[in-house]
Amino acid sequence: MRIFSRTSIATAVAVSVSAAVLGACGGGSDTAGGSTQLSLVAYSVPKAADGALEKAFAKTADGKGVTFKESYGASGDQSRAVVSGLKADITHFSLTPDTTRLVDKGLVAKDWDQTSTKGILSTSVVSIIVRKGNPKNIQSFADLAKPGIGIVTPNPGSSGSARWNILAAYQEQIANGASEADAEAYLKKVFANVKALPGSGRDATTAFQGGTGDVLLSYENEAIFARQQGEDIDYVIPKKNLLIQNPGAVTTKAPAAAKKFLAFGESAAGQKIFAQHGFRPVEGVSGVDIGDVKGANDPSDPFPAIDDLATIDETFGGWEATNKKFFDENDGIITKIIAASGKS
Repeated sequence: MRIFSRTSIATAVAVSVSAAVLGACGGGSDTAGGSTQLSLVAYSVPKAADGALEKAFAKTADGKGVTFKESYGASGDQSRAVVSGLKADITHFSLTPDTTRLVDKGLVAKDWDQTSTKGILSTSVVSIIVRKGNPKNIQSFADLAKPGIGIVTPNPGSSGSARWNILAAYQEQIANGASEADAEAYLKKVFANVKALPGSGRDATTAFQGGTGDVLLSYENEAIFARQQGEDIDYVIPKKNLLIQNPGAVTTKAPAAAKKFLAFGESAAGQKIFAQHGFRPVEGVSGVDIGDVKGANDPSDPFPAIDDLATIDETFGGWEATNKKFFDENDGIITKIIAASGKS
């Protein structure tokens, strides 16, 4: 069992930004007149946090003259786009397999994750975002299977957020003593309640903000960010949850500026920027002063302890096994459930 508390977070934090450059597409960054432009390719949710990190980096000696070209979208789609030719110097994806896809193509070094943070740039947990006042009284993942609950969650075919959401809900059932068969039956009820499967985590937030559903499954940081933007919502952090780990890496042809940006992201200053945007700091960097986080349920204690925190590696046996069991395009448990629901 792993527990997050404000104290442990403040002394254990890390970021790992990735830079991906396509050799087939020329690679490298655009440099002119003493300036360097880096291409950042990322999943949709951390746009504000990544942007704030870029601005802060530009004010440092290492960031002088560095500008950024950005591309945001669903994590899986972004990773495949890089393989297909989208220029990238830095990547920030939702799932580790979206980075290892680039490793397999020779675009990112095989040892990209051999760091103190194991290549992880940002972390979070799954939240249950509800309408103001929580009128359906949803307190845990188990409540999502109740009749009359309308759910919005991204599509696991394109979105990393969706996979984290579904696995967290499944694991709560197992942690409460359910058999795998019982947990699968629970997921069938959950998907029967799904009202929308948008393509990305950010698109799912937009759909919920537009009035779809009673519940949005998303990252804790997405809930906090929505409130920072003035959305009148509430959110619940289930006490049985799943540690979300978002990888970053620099590509084999990334210029020195990209690697320095990564180092800045891994620093206490860089991690505070992520924390201020609702991300739980990554284990591995000390001395991070989180401070108050606007939009959190308790700004002075923004990241409540998790009683039972599952991980992909320790609980599910790693992403290769997890994807095969749950998301294989033909035989995955979730793939079959979604197909049967008619909502793919």
